[in-house]
Amino acid sequence: MRSLRVGMAQTNCTVGDLQGNTNKIIQYLDKAKKMGVELVCFPELSITGYPPEDLLLKPQFIEDNIKALKKIIPKTGGLTVIVGFVDKNGEVYNAAAVIHNKKLVDVYYKSNLPNYGVFDEYRYFQPGEKFSVYQIGDFVFGVNVCEDIWYPEGPAKAQALIGEAELIVNINASPYHMDKWKEREKMLSTRASDNRVFILYNNLVGGQDELVFDGMGMIFDPEGKTLYRGKQFEEDFIIADLDLDEVFRARLHDPKWRTEKEKLKSEIVNRIIVTKRILKRRKPKIKRINPEPLSPLAEVYKALVLGTKDYLSKNGFRKAVLGLSGGIDSALVAVIAKDALGKENVISVFMPSEFTSKRSFEDAKKLARNLGTKLISLPIQKILETYILTLSSEFKGRKPDVTEENLQARIRGNLLMALSNKFGWLVLTTGNKSELAAGYSTLYGDMVGGFVVLKDIPKTLVYKLARYRNSLEKKELIPEDILKREPTAELKPGQKDTDTLPPYPILDPILKYYVEEDKGFKEIKDLGFDKKTIIKVMQMVDRSEYKRRQAPPGIKITARAFGKDRRLPITNKYKEF
Repeated sequence: MRSLRVGMAQTNCTVGDLQGNTNKIIQYLDKAKKMGVELVCFPELSITGYPPEDLLLKPQFIEDNIKALKKIIPKTGGLTVIVGFVDKNGEVYNAAAVIHNKKLVDVYYKSNLPNYGVFDEYRYFQPGEKFSVYQIGDFVFGVNVCEDIWYPEGPAKAQALIGEAELIVNINASPYHMDKWKEREKMLSTRASDNRVFILYNNLVGGQDELVFDGMGMIFDPEGKTLYRGKQFEEDFIIADLDLDEVFRARLHDPKWRTEKEKLKSEIVNRIIVTKRILKRRKPKIKRINPEPLSPLAEVYKALVLGTKDYLSKNGFRKAVLGLSGGIDSALVAVIAKDALGKENVISVFMPSEFTSKRSFEDAKKLARNLGTKLISLPIQKILETYILTLSSEFKGRKPDVTEENLQARIRGNLLMALSNKFGWLVLTTGNKSELAAGYSTLYGDMVGGFVVLKDIPKTLVYKLARYRNSLEKKELIPEDILKREPTAELKPGQKDTDTLPPYPILDPILKYYVEEDKGFKEIKDLGFDKKTIIKVMQMVDRSEYKRRQAPPGIKITARAFGKDRRLPITNKYKEF
């Protein structure tokens, strides 16, 4: 049996931390050597972190990342290594360095550059045009990067059929959204079986601004079977022994593979002879538990925790502060913050006005006690009265309206920012996607903060996540009273969210169709929703674009989040109803 021990270092990189990322790569190289790994790969742009965005417009940044690669090469003794970096060769390329035993053998350039959703790679990179395979003894493998593997007629096909690669190493920085791993697994299984090849799919892990990378690298055999999966939302080192003769046996019994190969005979794939002999390594026994994929709610929750943790830690914050209202949104944010940062690093602030119920205070106290987090009480009534007195001459003759409601939200935002300035705490904003979509939020008030944990979480999902998190505890974490009470901002007597918004079970599906799926008025109406409600929701979304432009970053968990995913003009007269 021709056996090859492979390793996938599923690393959490930080954009711009060239030294830190390089040190981490070298640490995993040492681990690979100890475990008898012969070929090890790292994620896409693992030296620079992903996405580096306009750092790529700084020539010195590109030079420094190449210097970092040069520090890695001498540490690769006895290994074949694939590592992602940025190369400069007349143009700038998203590249994978192929290194063998302290020597840079070749550099592969990503050929399919994504330019949709959160991706903007044509802004920076030139696409590669050549495909190579690499021969070590009697073993041949190919390398490509992220998007390249998604195309049936892409590099993998040419590398396998013409280059006769037995293994395709695909390095990635593929951001998370709900159930995306299922899309990846289905596609990769097809790609492996169509080309009768092993596939190593190595993905980045960690939070980067609004993106979360979920890791979950995968290894597929030539029949398309998933052999191994990496952990979700955690660093991991996936090690496997591959029987390369499986490729020969699979191809021998597949006339379709030979037919496809004949069709591609005009394709040119360069074969690079790396070495005529394999560097044999002692292979200690490995025992790996193949983790089961998380449930849908568990994966979303883990994404929120990791995104929050990495946003704070990578930006130099140790503690977070948030307004705790006694409502479900702030309760869920407080729990996520506690899980991400530790209870000692979360400060909650209760800021009552005359409209705040005793029930809200009791619920906030109970939640903080359950979490073991600090709770500060800062009443705002006197401040509000001072504001109203100050404005009284200008407001003379006018009845109280949303202005006075917004003043309360803005006072609370002011107090949270004062605590942030004084103690260096990051303010976590507690709004959700439903509110942000409909504009049911106050600029410079409840939108104030450094990070919006629930920015891409619809209100109905907020409740599901809260109940999911409670299910993990033997005792109640988020009080049942919070879960059962009707949503209210408590900015005027008897206020309920439904005074302004349709009920969330109606609002959220309309928002999903309009915001995430780009369905128009007629299409949504044909799905059975009330005409007036659809028009109201669409108008609220369209009129609130200016607010969303000023919102802090928040974690993307759907296929279409606000921000880079969805870019609409603020000044916009187009209407479709």
